[in-house]
Amino acid sequence: MAVAEAQLYTKVSNKHRGRSSSALLEPLLAKGFPAHIAQKALVATGQKTIEDAAKWLHSHCNDPSLDDPIPQEYALYLCPTGRLHSHLQDFWKESKRQCGKNRAHEVFPHITLCDFFTCEDQKVELLYDILKRVGDSFSQSFPPSISLTLHASPSYLGFFIDDSQANVLKEFAVAFSSEASALADCHVKPSLKQFHLTLAHRFYPHHQKTLEQLAKCINPGEPCQWVAALYSRDMRFVHYQRLRALFQYKPQNIDELMINAGDLIYVDPTQQSDVSEGWVIGISHRTGCRGFLPENYTEKAHESDTWVKHREYVFETASRSFSKTEKESNVKLNGEGHNPSMSRSITNVLSLQNAALQRGVLVMCHGERVDQVFGKSWLQQCLTADGKYYRADLNFPSCLPRRKDSMKEFECDPPLSCCGIFQSRLIGEALLDQEVTVSYVYSSPALRCVQTAQHVLQGLKLNKKVKIRVEPGLFEWTKWEASRAIPNFMTVAELVEASYDIDTSYRGNFPLSSLVPLESYEDYVSRSSVVIKQIITACPSKGKGVILIVGHGSSLAPLTRVLTGLPNRDSRDLAQTAQKIPSLGMCFCEELKEENKWQMANPPVKTLTHGANAAFNWRNTIMED
Repeated sequence: MAVAEAQLYTKVSNKHRGRSSSALLEPLLAKGFPAHIAQKALVATGQKTIEDAAKWLHSHCNDPSLDDPIPQEYALYLCPTGRLHSHLQDFWKESKRQCGKNRAHEVFPHITLCDFFTCEDQKVELLYDILKRVGDSFSQSFPPSISLTLHASPSYLGFFIDDSQANVLKEFAVAFSSEASALADCHVKPSLKQFHLTLAHRFYPHHQKTLEQLAKCINPGEPCQWVAALYSRDMRFVHYQRLRALFQYKPQNIDELMINAGDLIYVDPTQQSDVSEGWVIGISHRTGCRGFLPENYTEKAHESDTWVKHREYVFETASRSFSKTEKESNVKLNGEGHNPSMSRSITNVLSLQNAALQRGVLVMCHGERVDQVFGKSWLQQCLTADGKYYRADLNFPSCLPRRKDSMKEFECDPPLSCCGIFQSRLIGEALLDQEVTVSYVYSSPALRCVQTAQHVLQGLKLNKKVKIRVEPGLFEWTKWEASRAIPNFMTVAELVEASYDIDTSYRGNFPLSSLVPLESYEDYVSRSSVVIKQIITACPSKGKGVILIVGHGSSLAPLTRVLTGLPNRDSRDLAQTAQKIPSLGMCFCEELKEENKWQMANPPVKTLTHGANAAFNWRNTIMED
């Protein structure tokens, strides 16, 4: 147990546990649940229904922390609803699409009234009563509308609240905190600094202009009903990352975690250093259990996704003019709002930007390589006594391309597996379905990359129409080569003879002779920077075509970060990032011509996820006793 947690357990376990008069508690006690555990279940589900609490208890039956007396943390937020909220949600979605995630995306739109404080489970109902009582006392003095003024800086974008109205909100926050401290034995600090509603925070400075342009589409004077809402979170996981499961995973070993699609997982970044590649160790929000799970079964979630909404106080303002239809279409605080007028505003911004969008760059990792499945000695498994190749498994390629030098050169320059070929063609077909126009194709000289480019083009039905430009400068960081030597790649003539659609007139920016073994990280980053800039320069910007670049796991970050003006990561970060990039993992950059810059955007197609399929020996499995 961590020292901080141990201190926290000691602090709260010595406090007296009163018994709540909640009508929800009695049925749970009648079912035989201990009072403190029943209280914990009610608080964890927002004290809404007996059914919710009973379901939580069932899910947490194997939770090792079920008896631990750690309370929840609570915060009081003022949240907009109605049209303004819908506009803000549209901004959230579009700013994330265009500029990537920033700190503001972790939580829904809100104004902080009281920041997080602890409250014992059996006293939470007192907070509900206090919120209602203080809300009633301020219902007449609450501002009929709240004036919001846009404020921008290189790292912050948001609305500031008019001072006179902010003073009323501060008085409300002080009244709530005073009563909560006195009646519920909570140490509550009201927010007394400049009241604000954050739109973006901790973003890259070069995104400021785009974010401001999107923010100006929000009309802060739209009809809005303000709600004071009480939220809670599990204080043990404040500094953890949050993941959301995309697929169900059934444990294969006792130390693995059972997850269902949609489950939220807490992950401590400090505990991942000794975990096997492709795996993380986490704690399930749904069950409280801990174990290993495959990282590619998850995606990043928002901090507030694991919060619980308890009670809210709706301020009925004189200026409120919602129709019944508007009330019914109002969205949940974490929902995906849709508002036609805001959508039109966003569309106008996008049309201006798309007019300037001339080109896109799709950087892609190669497909599954044969040694990734069968190990470094894969070639020995496929050679007869007289040195001829044969297909020892259906995932081996049906044949190998002819090359003038020894077949053993394939050990350092392996081909795609059959699944890798299928993956590549499937991505090409998906690009075709999305009507993506690929105008130029560049590939690392590694055979697996050339094959990936070839089969993507076949899926796009562009083979014979678009030729592959083999660029030695796109080869991966040579320090990672196991042989500590540059592989003997197939020549352009050999690739053409093997029926690959190669642009024989292309002369690479970096000759093969310029690749040196064990190059420094600085040299690799410099090479990547030079080659992407030269590729962009060589491809005319007249049409709206996509430049496809097929490289390695180490290619995605250096090529795209320099193109979008982001600083390069250090070598350790690159290694960790490359390990997380799957076969056919991709990044997409789009050009904003008028602004003379590139920005990251979602790739035009999804990546491909599939499970492992081990070799099967029926005799050993079925016949053995």
